[in-house]
Amino acid sequence: MIDVEKIRKDFPILKRKMQGHDLIYFDNAATTFKPQCVIDAVVHYYTELGANAHRGDYELSYLVDSEYEGTRKAVAGFIGADEKEIVFTSGASASLNQIAYGYSRFLKQGDVILSCEAEHASSILPWMRVAEEKGCIIKYIELDEEGRLSIDSLKQLLLDGKVKVVALAHVTNVLGYEAPMKEICALAHQAGAIVVMDMAQSAPHMKINVKDIDCDFAGFSAHKMCGPTGLGVMYGKYELLSEMEPYMLGGGSNARFDMCGNLLLKEAPYKYETGTPPIEAVIGFKAALQYLDQIGMDEIHAYEKELHEYAIEKLSKLDNITLYNPHADACIITFNVKDVFAQDAATFFNSQGVAVRAGHHCAKLLTQKLQTSATLRASCTFYNTKEEVDRFVDICSQASIENCLGVFF
Repeated sequence: MIDVEKIRKDFPILKRKMQGHDLIYFDNAATTFKPQCVIDAVVHYYTELGANAHRGDYELSYLVDSEYEGTRKAVAGFIGADEKEIVFTSGASASLNQIAYGYSRFLKQGDVILSCEAEHASSILPWMRVAEEKGCIIKYIELDEEGRLSIDSLKQLLLDGKVKVVALAHVTNVLGYEAPMKEICALAHQAGAIVVMDMAQSAPHMKINVKDIDCDFAGFSAHKMCGPTGLGVMYGKYELLSEMEPYMLGGGSNARFDMCGNLLLKEAPYKYETGTPPIEAVIGFKAALQYLDQIGMDEIHAYEKELHEYAIEKLSKLDNITLYNPHADACIITFNVKDVFAQDAATFFNSQGVAVRAGHHCAKLLTQKLQTSATLRASCTFYNTKEEVDRFVDICSQASIENCLGVFF
């Protein structure tokens, strides 16, 4: 069992106030707070190490290299990959863009790329650009009435033999539904397609083994899993990483080049890591992974599921709240206050010390499915409590046109 009160002491920011109230932070799907061990690891780099990575032939540089590569090993272990299959990027968005542009060399006119309406912009927009440049066709897997991916629709779309890429979120960031990625990968591979898995909302919350799932590529961000900002991970099967090209070139990624333009890139993963990386973030991320491992990913997943069910049971009793995903697999609650614009409602919650997200959540294709222009999203994680949920539900019960607009006057 998770000792939430003990865990909360590890996060200095949870002691702060917001609008005169104890802070209730329910925007963890956007980014998570950092435990003291991660903060200390970042400070350690700046105060004790400070040198660049993979650049120097002196002691400090060697120590930085050891820390940097130690994180690569930790990430590989965390998701069940090989070290040479882990590339550091600036975030999940950079990872997913690199995958799309790098793999586009293998696509031709008429090839089909599958996605769905629930995808984050970073998962679908790069493929839209690739489709435009290569003459490919984007097709969308149907969603059922709840907004879950339809496997029957996927099977039907795979029949024509033209599908070359299936790009989907493991867990969607608005509705919080988990896709059966192992089954999807098996179906896609049988049809001759690769699978790109957006793990931004799954890696922080559940145990994942990419080898078992058998996805070809994946991307996720450190900042959503208690790590520093400005760092992401791109996973790719090594043979694919070896065949693809980086979309950025510069120092660190090449073995040599000459005045005639002859270029020899380093082997993967290093050929994708151009320029000076966010070294302090890489070192801090290792501390974050160790912290999550110490708590236990299975324990985190179970607690967050319990927290979500607790919240939904209470919110479903409120007649002024519209719930869009009561059966979510993740601890994501997407909702609206009836007759109140989402941003106005978010301002009301802020006045009560509650941080929630309002808007499209970077999934603009989903608004038609939900039949609303914007939604509120409350996303919890393992350091949130049932007491915070109780306070949140109480504030929800008070949310009305008068109270929400009253904040502005």
